[in-house]
Order: sequence, then structure tokens, then C-alpha cells
Amino acid sequence: MIDLHVHSSASDGTQSPTEVVAAAAAAGLSTIALTDHDTTAGWAEADRAGRSSGVEVVFGAELSCRAEGTSVHLLSYLHDPENPDLTAQCELVRADRASRGRRMVDLLAADLPLRWADVERVAGPGATIGRPHLADALVDLGLVTSRDEAFAALLH
Repeated sequence: MIDLHVHSSASDGTQSPTEVVAAAAAAGLSTIALTDHDTTAGWAEADRAGRSSGVEVVFGAELSCRAEGTSVHLLSYLHDPENPDLTAQCELVRADRASRGRRMVDLLAADLPLRWADVERVAGPGATIGRPHLADALVDLGLVTSRDEAFAALLH
């Protein structure tokens, strides 16, 4: 069994790359593709974990793109993580995600005790910050009981 679309805490997943690989092994998967949003930051850690656990790790990313004015996510596999154009584009997207997240926090903070530092804390260092991290911060602060509630009530 394989799963070619897996996220870790390098983007919006809840487990480190090592934990993702361990969970895959425990679930009986032979192969996973680590496809974090707009980053390859978890590749080396996942590779080490895969080698020690017997899970083959395919390197990938879920790239944020626009097609005819519509936002789409493109799964990319085995691309060159050093490609300067791709790296620059991923950095732009990550910066845009952070800017959008800050705007959302500012809007929510008008009614709720939420700060950008709360989001950064739950996301962890280097994560590609997205709405799931805002949801996690809301849960962590006790303002909602789950990610699902955060999305349904506040982040829709």
C-alpha cells in the first residue's frame, strides 16, 4: 500500500516527518510521498526515518499555483529542490500565506484573544503557515474545541 500525498509539520500536518513515516509503517504502508505545501524542508528527516523503518519515501511537494485565475494545488514529485526559480516561487507563496494568515488573525483578534504569536507557536519553526495553524491556535487557546469547529465557525 502507498500514499502519495502526505503532509508533515513542515507545512500543515500535525506530525513531524519522522512521526509521519512511523505512522505510515504502523499502518502497513510500503511507500509514501512527503508533499508538504510549497516546501521541501521535511525531505531529509523523512528520508532518514524511511531508511530506518523500511518505508520508501518519495520526495514531493504540493505547489500552490494559479490556472486561469483559479487557485490550484499541483502535486510535484522528484523535482530539484535546489532549482532557483522553483525555490524563489515557493518562498513567495510561503510569504503570501503568512501575510494572509496575519490578516486573518487581525480580523479575528477584533473579537477574540488571538495573536500571530499564538499561530507561530502551534505551527512550529519553519512551517508553511496556513489556515489549519490558525485553527490549531484557536483550539490551543480554548476558543473552539476542534479544527473542524474552527473551520465551521470562524475560518470558512
